[in-house]
Amino acid sequence: QVQLVESGGGLAQAGGSLRLSCAASGRPLSICRVAWFRQVPGKEREFVSSSGLKSYYADSVKGRFTISRDDAKNTVYLQMSSLKPEDTAAYYCAAAPNKFSPSSTSPTDYNYWGQGTHVTVSS
Repeated sequence: QVQLVESGGGLAQAGGSLRLSCAASGRPLSICRVAWFRQVPGKEREFVSSSGLKSYYADSVKGRFTISRDDAKNTVYLQMSSLKPEDTAAYYCAAAPNKFSPSSTSPTDYNYWGQGTHVTVSS
């Protein structure tokens, strides 16, 4: 089992930055494939970024968001820059137990989820 706790959400202005954190317990994230998803009310959960053997990004965030890990802290981060109002969403951290499994943008391929942290970007 992996427990994930996100933090770092809040209010930002368009063009600003936020850093989300996802602290894990129960299993080293260093051996997991981890990802960030986001969701707005009434829409499906959307892939943002993942990190396994390589990092992947949704086209909508490529060049603006960066996923990183701190294995010593068992934490994964999502650095968000050049924020846009359309980035407003609840952001969720997710993990799959094997970082060597094929990368996936589907929520169903991730076994563990955090409770989410909300990001609001004002124009």
